[in-house]
Amino acid sequence: MRLALMLAAVLAALVMTSACALPSIELPRPVANDPTAAPTAVVQMQATPPPATPSAPLPTSAPLPTRSPIPTLPPELTNPLAAEQEALIALYRRVNPAVVSIEVVVDHPPVGGSPFNVPISQGSGFLFDDQGHIVTNNHVVENGAKFQVRFFDGTILLARLIGGDPGSDLAVLKVDELPPGTAPLPLADSRTVEVGQRAIAIGNPFGLRNTLTVGVVSGIGRSLSGPASSGGGRFRIPNIIQTDAAINPGNSGGPLLNIYGEVIGVNTAISSGSGAFEGVGYAVPSNAVSRVVPALIRDGRYDHPWMGIGMRDVDPILAEQLNLPVRQGVLITEVIPDSPAARAGLRSGSQVVTIGGREVRVGGDIIIAINAQPVRNSDELVSYLELETSVGDTVIMTVQRGDRQEQIEMTLGARPRE
Repeated sequence: MRLALMLAAVLAALVMTSACALPSIELPRPVANDPTAAPTAVVQMQATPPPATPSAPLPTSAPLPTRSPIPTLPPELTNPLAAEQEALIALYRRVNPAVVSIEVVVDHPPVGGSPFNVPISQGSGFLFDDQGHIVTNNHVVENGAKFQVRFFDGTILLARLIGGDPGSDLAVLKVDELPPGTAPLPLADSRTVEVGQRAIAIGNPFGLRNTLTVGVVSGIGRSLSGPASSGGGRFRIPNIIQTDAAINPGNSGGPLLNIYGEVIGVNTAISSGSGAFEGVGYAVPSNAVSRVVPALIRDGRYDHPWMGIGMRDVDPILAEQLNLPVRQGVLITEVIPDSPAARAGLRSGSQVVTIGGREVRVGGDIIIAINAQPVRNSDELVSYLELETSVGDTVIMTVQRGDRQEQIEMTLGARPRE
């Protein structure tokens, strides 16, 4: 009863204070003592606002003036770029079927049951011939137990390792069939490669299959650290091509190409502080491929020509410090017993001096030419041996011995295997 009186008072007050008539509202009667009774009229009025009074439309701003799209560049400017673009597209379509992704696994010992395989690396490779031989890096496949190759069309085939050579970081796999549309890539003569020419890399960085990147040849005649030598040092991989075409983990073993689609190198390493590409990549030259790969296919191994010496570059500063008679060349710091150099009579120094905090054996022969080809540093000597000589060849070494030059005949041996 008290609630009904209160409602009546509220409605009377609303009617008296309103200047205009309100719509008639039928109020429901509350049910006494029923906790589920409908809301009171006051609550209903708050929950259901009265209809809004129509207002005048807001003024709109004037439309912006019509503007045409920015014009495209004229053909006389874009024709050279369009031609290069079309060339890269055509090159990729032609080369892509010969580039493969390589997955390497090892056998894991049994752990509570049967043995299983563990993936250890992923890299790239390319078809070398029509017999299913695939070139890649030795560091991609070494220590692997099983290999599978994924082609451009999604075909996955098991492959077997034919041979590997740490001294050139090259290896060969073989598959017993080829998908339709695959053909081997041609090799260029890497001696004709010049700094500034286009370089195109195709491979599988981070497992992203058959990615193309473009750059230039940034340098030639570089060398990379290779396998350990018996004397405690390291052999070097010579004639390396440097490029700024993006190369990342997974690109290893893939081809570096010229604009004609010929292989000029095999992507093998990067110089990086972060582990990712920072603008300096390296490729084993194609002429090393043409020498090493046929031997791997035929014999499963490649024998590098070997002299059996330790060496240090001679430059004008060292020559001045040691009062040497020549300003450039290769100082023999060690002759390995029973090596080709030892049998030929080459001499190492007998005096040890400290230069720049390092001990150097001085007083030995200084190599200044091989087969009349001038030698200014050890890179040039190793490069000549790798590209121009073979095991069993006889070469003529021109050495500076004291104050006189001598011609020494030497028969090259095979580099020892660790």
